Amino acid sequence: MYEFNYHKASSVADAAAKLAAAADAKLMAGGQTLIAALKLRLASPSDVIDLRGVAELRGIRKDGGAISIGALTTHAEVAASKDVLQAVPALASLAASIGDPMVRNMGTLGGSIANNDPAADYPAGVLALGATVHTNKRKIAAGDFFTGMYETALQPGEIITSVSFPLPKRAGYAKFKNPASRYAIVGVFVAETANGVRVAVTGAGPCVFRVPELEKALASRFSADAVANIKVAAAGLNSDMHASAEYRAHLVTVMARRAVETATAT
Repeated sequence: MYEFNYHKASSVADAAAKLAAAADAKLMAGGQTLIAALKLRLASPSDVIDLRGVAELRGIRKDGGAISIGALTTHAEVAASKDVLQAVPALASLAASIGDPMVRNMGTLGGSIANNDPAADYPAGVLALGATVHTNKRKIAAGDFFTGMYETALQPGEIITSVSFPLPKRAGYAKFKNPASRYAIVGVFVAETANGVRVAVTGAGPCVFRVPELEKALASRFSADAVANIKVAAAGLNSDMHASAEYRAHLVTVMARRAVETATAT
């Protein structure tokens, strides 16, 4: 681990000030990615700014037709939230499927989407539900937020404060997980929203993406059979020791069908 300066932020404004004053600072939420990177000497920030004491970044509340979740809210808190379980059970199920108990009790919503790991679960839920990412400077639509592998629309000095999820008519999430890490080899989140059907895929490509062919089929008939025979192209998908691009393409259809089955069963 390289040497760095440690700071504990007391508020979002304090964190932003410390971030602006440092040469090359990193924000730390749950630390599930950053601490590992520091230990492996894959990251060498000049400063680490710990957000865990910032109370304004925590909490879940139902606000009209949406569920607002603070950036520092842990996966375990989302999975156990009565509001989330009632309003968007698929989102609670997604959170419950992340990692192991330690990861779920330390990892956070904001940290997950800011890191934008290609195999992370939350990006699929954020994109499929048409969520809005709130920062200390602006609001970013889900479709504009995820820009590439480990890349987002966040600008220097920008801190995620919360994510607002519009309540869907129904939704479901299914993933084929890596048996060791429980990361998604392929995960598919399907949502029937007020603005139509949205299907978001994680794990299969360099970044979360939508599948228009699946969305069109489900818009005509929201059933598992409607997507059973749709073929997804393997071009551009990830291929590694866990699964080839062709197998991932096959899994997109399989997981989409399972996600729809879950959505229609609730």
